[in-house]
Amino acid sequence: MEQIQFDDKNMMDDALASQKFITETYNTFANECSDPQLKEQFVNLLEDEHRIQHEVFTEMQKRGWYQTEPAEQDKINQAKQKYLGQMNQ
Repeated sequence: MEQIQFDDKNMMDDALASQKFITETYNTFANECSDPQLKEQFVNLLEDEHRIQHEVFTEMQKRGWYQTEPAEQDKINQAKQKYLGQMNQ
């Protein structure tokens, strides 16, 4: 059986996946929380976790481990129009 090496890239992949899961979970908790003080705590935690997730993402991009392609300007404009239209309804 071949062993998978748990190198820096694998650790960063795991950290990013974990952060995505954590932010998703805290977001659900914040959305469903009825106590205002507890909700505020979840929102604060969510903001912290989003910051951490972005730091991991940025570090992976710097190292060439998470490549994204820039969006085409016409697709950006379409998305803006779509969401502006939804806000105005």
